[in-house]
Amino acid sequence: MNPTLQAGETRSAAIDIGTAYGRKRPSYNAALTEVGAGTPMGELLRRYWHPVGLTADASDTPRKLRVLGEDLILFRDKAGRPGLVYPHCAHRGTSLYYGKVEERGIRCCYHGWLFDVQGQCVEQPCEPDGGRSKHRVRQPWYPVQERYGLLWAYMGPPDKKPILPRYDALERLDDGEFIETNDASIGGGGPQIIDCNWFQHYENLVDPFHVVVLHATFSGTQFVEQMALMPDVQWDTFELGVRTTSIRTLPDGKLFRRISLAATPTLRVIPSPRIGKFGRVESIGWILPIDDHSFRIYVAGRVREAGELVRMRSRLNGRLWEELAEEEHQRLPGDYEAQVSQGAIAWHSEEHLATSDRGIVMLRRYMQRQIERVQRGEDPAGVSFNPDEGPVVFDAGNYLEDSR
Repeated sequence: MNPTLQAGETRSAAIDIGTAYGRKRPSYNAALTEVGAGTPMGELLRRYWHPVGLTADASDTPRKLRVLGEDLILFRDKAGRPGLVYPHCAHRGTSLYYGKVEERGIRCCYHGWLFDVQGQCVEQPCEPDGGRSKHRVRQPWYPVQERYGLLWAYMGPPDKKPILPRYDALERLDDGEFIETNDASIGGGGPQIIDCNWFQHYENLVDPFHVVVLHATFSGTQFVEQMALMPDVQWDTFELGVRTTSIRTLPDGKLFRRISLAATPTLRVIPSPRIGKFGRVESIGWILPIDDHSFRIYVAGRVREAGELVRMRSRLNGRLWEELAEEEHQRLPGDYEAQVSQGAIAWHSEEHLATSDRGIVMLRRYMQRQIERVQRGEDPAGVSFNPDEGPVVFDAGNYLEDSR
């Protein structure tokens, strides 16, 4: 009798031990992934400004938005002021998506109530004297600012509204450079709207090893040959998030040092993987959680020619994601396929983390600490109320150095 078998157990039964039968129901870390109002992460994210569109997206045609699980209407009144309001009119609930934008705000199509960009009702045409009590009615709204060609919204407690940060990477322009913006989710590896939880992409920022496997040896060289070299990696936590330092020894003996950051609240500070030039990071991306199951990315960067940001999008067989056939998506997967196939929200209970996942563990712990700060009534990292605050400086970039 085989000594590894239990009494009365057959060899075939022993071989079958460990099948999927009876697998426990998987679960995910809700505190880090759910973004709705009142959730731990939702309340943390609502303490920051988020880009919700390009400047041109706010016009005299109302536009539907979904941000952090909330449906909203974006518009720009005829005086040039952007507004972001709750979609259902405070009168009787008709959607302001069908409203008409005027000099003073947006007018509901049903009974003509007019709301300014701060939600104040300024006219009720069906009421005596245009609405004697109109000042008592306010459409729910959120503050909006414009910077770097993007529209920013603050959706948190009014008494905790911080300044809208400035960033050295976008403020300090070299000769011939200008700021370009893009809403095609550059860095997401797929379509404009990506159908999985935002945190799956956020974790990807501190995972340099997938670049070697997914973007090089598995699906062919998507960027440049240097990125296919296995790096020596170090992670550390800094004030605003987690820093990843990857060092590759190039064939000529020089060291290629690449520093990338996952920063609060949703920033992807990732230098170009194409290594067109060495130096400080050229662009910053912001992951915008649409809801628990989808996100998109807005990018602003320093460029010398229009369209440079678009050319940063990854290509396979020389073609963009949307140009590939399904067979090619299966044979040559990228970030989109890897992250979306984890599920709408990845099952954290089924993971088997290894040493190469240290950055992911550090990022999860860092964000959990920020959640706990908010829960204690404190301000999270990166929040400032000083209008004279200087630009945020990041050390991310691609650097070429002599051998050690």
